[in-house]
Amino acid sequence: MRVLAAGDHFVAPELFVEALRDQPDLDTVEATTLTASWPTEPFGPVGSGDSVVEEASGTEEDLIAALDGVRVCLTQMAPFTARVFDARPELEMIAVCRGGPVNVDLAAADRAGVAVAQAPGRNAAAAAEFAIGLMLAALRRIPVGDAELRAGRWRGDFYAYDEAGLELDGATVGLVGYGAIGRIVARVLGAFGATVLVADPYTDTATAAADGVELVDLDDLLVRSSVVSLHARLTDETRGIIGARELDLLPHGAALVNSARGGLLDYGPLPEALRTGRLGALALDVYDVEPPPPDWPLHGAPNVVATPHLAGATRQTAHRAARIAAGEAARYLRGERLAHPANETARTVGTVGVTS
Repeated sequence: MRVLAAGDHFVAPELFVEALRDQPDLDTVEATTLTASWPTEPFGPVGSGDSVVEEASGTEEDLIAALDGVRVCLTQMAPFTARVFDARPELEMIAVCRGGPVNVDLAAADRAGVAVAQAPGRNAAAAAEFAIGLMLAALRRIPVGDAELRAGRWRGDFYAYDEAGLELDGATVGLVGYGAIGRIVARVLGAFGATVLVADPYTDTATAAADGVELVDLDDLLVRSSVVSLHARLTDETRGIIGARELDLLPHGAALVNSARGGLLDYGPLPEALRTGRLGALALDVYDVEPPPPDWPLHGAPNVVATPHLAGATRQTAHRAARIAAGEAARYLRGERLAHPANETARTVGTVGVTS
């Protein structure tokens, strides 16, 4: 049995191998490794024609070479395009250690009969903590206060009433999207004393009530929330879900946080919303173009907190991701049902009449 651990400089190949060795009966698996350049180099689209995958790192050529004789691959960002599947028909299964395997052409995987598993929730704690951090940083002007003091300026004027920040205690915070990350954010906000509104068509009122949040439609959430944080998955349904019309619904001076996906937000109206005061604060960890170009309109804009896509960057996330992927690979090799199937082929694993 030959397995490829296709890691990078966050989820290193060695983490995959270690996690595989911890699985029962897999300590003798022959593991080869491949290391992609992410995050020292940004991820991006890879492929051509009708088979282009997103947020991938590495080349099709390097992956094809590394897959020689491999039945199972554990990865985070390796680019699995139709070309890769065509070149390696012996490949049977891919365990992708991220919440959505956007680096895999799932339709091509199904055509090739390759099962694809994913790792939902692997960075939920990290991303939720980071979102709360962005809220506090934006509402309380922590980054600009730090920068000004380091530059030798004592900004006592930030204590003036018109310049003072806002508390989460007593605030109404709207969460757009209520998956694993959103639910942790809501729990933390409740501890702060905030009222939490949720807009998510896939959440029911019973779940919301049990969690102590109020389920509302998106427009109602925007009208009522002094802080809005985005936590939806990027799909055709959610792309551009917050644009100029939605920004106009916010209370004057509201704060907006996006640590989910850049495509959820139309970045074009943001400078004007900041200029008019419709947005009192903006905190971003993701962007429509990553990294933002040198002439990005929000460079140097007031009341903006911007970080380079770091929400999931914790060591615990890397270890957790490797363990989840290794667990899926182990289930596949034992002929068991996968816990987190991502394509139709994966859903047949472990069913009657199907073996690995």
